[in-house]
Amino acid sequence: MQKVLITGSRIASPAAESPSPLQILSSADIAASGATNLQELLQKNPTMGTPTVSRTNSNFLTSSAGVTTVNLRNLGDSRTLVLVNGRRFVSGVPGDSAVDLNSIPTDFIDRVELLTGGASATYGSDAVAGVVNIILKKNFNGVLLDALAGKSQEGDDYKKKIALTFGITSADGASNLMGHFGYSKQGAVASRDRERSALDQTSAIRQGHPELAFVARRPNFSGYAPQGRFFGDSEDFTYDANNNIIPWNQNGAPGSGTGATGFNRSDYRLIAVPVDRYLFATTGNWAFNPEHGAFFEGTYASSHAASNIEPFALGSDNVYKPDGQVPAASLINGALVRNPLVPQYLYDRIGDNDGDGVPDYFFTRRLSEFGPRRSVVDRDTFRLATGLKGTLRGWNYETYLTYGKTKEAQSSTGQVNVMSLRNALEAIPDVDGTPVCRDVHARQEGCVPIKLFGYNSITPDALKYVTAPGSLLTIITQRLAGGSVSGEVPGLPAGAIGVAAGVEWRSEESSAIPDPLTQSGLNAGNATPPTMGEFTVREVFVETRVPLLKARPWVRELSALATFRHGDYSTVGATNSWNAGLEWSMTPDVKLRATRAQSTRAPNINELYQAPSQDFPTGLVDPCEGVSSSGSGALAVNCRNAPGVAVNMAAHGGVFTLNQADQQGISGYNRGNPKLAAETGRSTTVGLIVTPRAIPLLRRAVFTLDYFKIKIADAIVFTDRQYALDQCYNQNNPQFCAFITRRPAAVGNLSAGSIRYSDIAATNSGGFGTEGVDLTASWSGRVGPGSLSARLAHTWLRELWQQATPDADKNHDAGEVTANNVNAPRNRATLNLAYKWGPYGASWTSTYTGPVSLDDQFLKSLSIAPGTVSVGSRTYNDVQFTYDVRKAIQLYLGVDNLFNAKPPPIISGLPGNQTGTETDTSTYDAIGRRFYVGLRVSL
Repeated sequence: MQKVLITGSRIASPAAESPSPLQILSSADIAASGATNLQELLQKNPTMGTPTVSRTNSNFLTSSAGVTTVNLRNLGDSRTLVLVNGRRFVSGVPGDSAVDLNSIPTDFIDRVELLTGGASATYGSDAVAGVVNIILKKNFNGVLLDALAGKSQEGDDYKKKIALTFGITSADGASNLMGHFGYSKQGAVASRDRERSALDQTSAIRQGHPELAFVARRPNFSGYAPQGRFFGDSEDFTYDANNNIIPWNQNGAPGSGTGATGFNRSDYRLIAVPVDRYLFATTGNWAFNPEHGAFFEGTYASSHAASNIEPFALGSDNVYKPDGQVPAASLINGALVRNPLVPQYLYDRIGDNDGDGVPDYFFTRRLSEFGPRRSVVDRDTFRLATGLKGTLRGWNYETYLTYGKTKEAQSSTGQVNVMSLRNALEAIPDVDGTPVCRDVHARQEGCVPIKLFGYNSITPDALKYVTAPGSLLTIITQRLAGGSVSGEVPGLPAGAIGVAAGVEWRSEESSAIPDPLTQSGLNAGNATPPTMGEFTVREVFVETRVPLLKARPWVRELSALATFRHGDYSTVGATNSWNAGLEWSMTPDVKLRATRAQSTRAPNINELYQAPSQDFPTGLVDPCEGVSSSGSGALAVNCRNAPGVAVNMAAHGGVFTLNQADQQGISGYNRGNPKLAAETGRSTTVGLIVTPRAIPLLRRAVFTLDYFKIKIADAIVFTDRQYALDQCYNQNNPQFCAFITRRPAAVGNLSAGSIRYSDIAATNSGGFGTEGVDLTASWSGRVGPGSLSARLAHTWLRELWQQATPDADKNHDAGEVTANNVNAPRNRATLNLAYKWGPYGASWTSTYTGPVSLDDQFLKSLSIAPGTVSVGSRTYNDVQFTYDVRKAIQLYLGVDNLFNAKPPPIISGLPGNQTGTETDTSTYDAIGRRFYVGLRVSL
């Protein structure tokens, strides 16, 4: 009997059944979906969680626009290992291990195997939640052309694809060569083109009023408007369309006499990022003789994506940090000289607010003259794998070398050079009264005074001087080398012992280098320095399958399985992973399987080496505020021991007191941690497989029922700032005090003891877990004049939780949509039906997402009982019809979201909202009904 490899084991066996829960999507499933990207199909599987990056949630990301990743069990993209033909694929996200599925052509895929549960012992680090193993086609003869075109009912989301797959196989079938060329295009979907997201809005929910959650306050325009908003000492004002001074009226309050003066950001935002892809892939096997041969795999993917958001919102505090006071005049030889570009109306209403002898004002303004903030990304992925494989004295062997590289070049527009802007804002009259920049050196460098007052007031020359194009260059490099042997050792009464063993070496490098202005924080944003790092790992593994019993009453076969892997990382040192399991075939129709596994995940490069990037957090509450010098509790003691707090108390009558500047003057850094250790996951799976061939009606049916439980200890998390403050002072946990820096003495208007830096860093303090049941059922056979196949996959989620520290309470997320955009319904299911009758074919896919409540922590903060505000279930139906014109030509027509099911109104301000979409686009369809038509030709 022919033996095959199945995901989850390195030992070939006659049974194509994994010892762990496994679901398979075939090339027929891919063709019936009309998907141009594999993520579109995988997200319909109920084992999948919310992806961190997709075409519909990456418009606001500073990098990775248009990338598509997968997230098994909602445990994180970094804990889902993506393989191609059982080997690792280079990452598409800098500093991470997540693979960009854009780089893998769907038409070149034979099947996708989804294994859930820990698999690090078999495949190495990152397989804590499971494995997505993409198996490419082989032994293909001839040429296949597949072309399609489509668009949404609204006339956008244009989709085009043309793919050419070809192959040749030797007469004996031992050698083959395949190739694939493909091009696909997915168009943009603008927020303004869907009524629900055409205007800025926010949820009306407030303290104690759950009924207002899905009531939109509309419009809810931005206070940063293209004409500017300017603040004197006692009033603020703006301009109308004719650049006349009028009162500010952000949303157009009734009876005000003026229309809305705020800005609608939704005019510029995208629901879906446009992506163009060019793909080339090839595989080949060359048999030297019947026992030995060589293989290779090559992939090149080039993708182009463009994100688009509203013009930059500039505040004077971005330019004159931290207080935002803009000088309206200059002291020249001791005389006060007014900036001629500052309106007299404003100049008459301001005074000297900072004691430097110059009157000051404040402003907010949308830089509409700069145009939208647009990022154009060109991403190239190259991967080559080659090796030898064969059979030697009854043992199978394989060696391989793999090299992969992803390069991303991003250019962005719409940013401002802060140093140039300061020079341009500080203007004085020249001898002829013409405004010029005050600084002589700036004038020599081309400084042009800038006027911010009113619509379109920035001249082209001033715009050219202050604009700051941005760039980001990222490079990810992966190198692999490995070898393995597998075979059987005879000796046991129940059969031979299966054995596999091997060694692997891997190197990962990543760098992300922004432009110099971004690195220094001089483009009105926070400073973001380069992040670079690398690590290597050497690993050995051994796997065995031991037959214990055979051909006994109620024991057709009973086997024990075990795998062990030892790794030596250049970063975290030694790691150990293992799994142990049993397979018990009670009868030919009933089989039980159980696996217990320990998986490890070494920290990725971002978690280790992310350079400190400055942030200015808002809304932090200092636990020490109001604490007295006479307090005897742990909080009072911890606060008094902090630098500067006792000095502050002495100056304020024994009570720690903060002013507004203290609360607004907090900075902080987000950084990696090179001292991180590997995290450890424990998983348990118990499954039942039933193939009731003795029942005539069900003899072609297969049923599986699998229980899963995964728990991750020492999980790598980025600690929340408010949580760190609470742990340091209220919970007496000194390790979190290292994230907080206080001022030992007063500095200007900032008080002694006030928080100077509140940092975020990666730590091994977290925990994650999930538990539930997977059910699958499939059947195929003759029905009427044709053949029917049906498959159901259902996941019931019992638990999904996370912890900030081992001692903290678990935050339960099952059945919720959370503030960090995890959507975890209790029930998810997918039903696939396909019918073929002569030249006619039809397929139907129905995807069900159960109801979820809003995040319980969010509701508690509003004094609303958890579980009382919910989002209803959604079912999406996709159909495809095919007609075989002749044996080699097939026409097909598809409709996605057949009934045009609307997404739930997860409005801005609610957990799960994706900016610009007014829903959770990672889970729900925000585009609507879509049509496509295609042609397949085989030669």
